[in-house]
Amino acid sequence: MGQKKERMNKSFFQEMIERIKEDDVSGLAAQLAFFFLLSLFPLLIVLVTLLPYLPLSKNDIFGFIRDYAPVESMELIESNIEGIMQQNGRLLSFGVVATLWSASNGLNAVVIAFNKAYDVKENRPFWAARAMSIVLTIGMMIVFIIALLLPVFGKQIGAFLFAEFGFSDKFFRIWGVIRWVLSSVVLFFIFTILYWIAPNIKLKCLTVIPGALFATVGWIVVSVGFSYYVSNFGNFSYTYGSIGGIIVLMIWFYLTGHIIILGAEINAMISEEDPNCG
Repeated sequence: MGQKKERMNKSFFQEMIERIKEDDVSGLAAQLAFFFLLSLFPLLIVLVTLLPYLPLSKNDIFGFIRDYAPVESMELIESNIEGIMQQNGRLLSFGVVATLWSASNGLNAVVIAFNKAYDVKENRPFWAARAMSIVLTIGMMIVFIIALLLPVFGKQIGAFLFAEFGFSDKFFRIWGVIRWVLSSVVLFFIFTILYWIAPNIKLKCLTVIPGALFATVGWIVVSVGFSYYVSNFGNFSYTYGSIGGIIVLMIWFYLTGHIIILGAEINAMISEEDPNCG
């Protein structure tokens, strides 16, 4: 572990600051933002082309993203996906492997960032590391679909049960809270699996939970806060013109990259302090 072992006696925040500097978290977050942008549209294309086989609509997918994404970015995402799908509606049967390869770029960058946090090298064969990224991408898509199905069917089931007791209006008032709780639980599950599997190190206990909890809460708070700022204070379209939506999207991904990497750094710190954990 090198220099990182020398920081054992320092406070949590002192060690975190040193890790942020030593591991170049800002630089890694910028890399993640770039690869997230490259991965976003291929990933959404695959999800949208799966819709005929699922009890979902495009509004369900976009609605989930809309809860967190800034308004300008959401407009950019929706317009581009609509344009791509109108040009080629058979993307699922043609080029799906290439699409998944492109979509896995983001998770491949995450693996690199996590290895940096744990101070380990990627010694897995290229094909194995890339295959893991693709499998994780497919897994994330499945979890994302489940995350969409839970609120859709949960709303239908809840409305039916509450209607039986004459409380249908009350249910719809509290549904917003229930939907946010379900989304948070799914996000926590995604981050937990990601922090456990992605690094090239065998973790022997649940040291990934603190980082996953931090990433879940941190990402929701930062996303909602940034979205509020963009909607009420930041006039990016005035400053950057037609590319304002892309700038907002990149900043959002950049903040997301920071949160995800900091979660990995927290987990790595815990693993180093307890030798039985990793």
